[in-house]
Amino acid sequence: MAKEVVFKAGVDVTKAVQDAAAHGLALAAEYLLEAANRTVPLEEGTLQRSGRASVDDDGLRAAVSYDTPYAIPVHEDLTARHDAGRRAKWLELAMQEEADTIRQIIVDAIKEQT
Repeated sequence: MAKEVVFKAGVDVTKAVQDAAAHGLALAAEYLLEAANRTVPLEEGTLQRSGRASVDDDGLRAAVSYDTPYAIPVHEDLTARHDAGRRAKWLELAMQEEADTIRQIIVDAIKEQT
């Protein structure tokens, strides 16, 4: 089924698509952070609260990060025991598990705003 494409006079199409993609990346990064936080190991909640989603609008790059001195060691330690539902590699696994949804969030944002 063909989709109708409408161009508005005076609109910089490249800029509109870039802005829409940046918006989609921001939504996708927030979604990933939320998904990762569902399985991040908890002791006092400091690690979870340190989680951030950020976007470089110009470079069209997004990141999800955790900012504690122990975030990387806890993420990578496959031998550590965590409470039920919590796990090592929480961010990496969330990205793998949610990849299709993350892609769709970005696609939908571009479609809606362009």
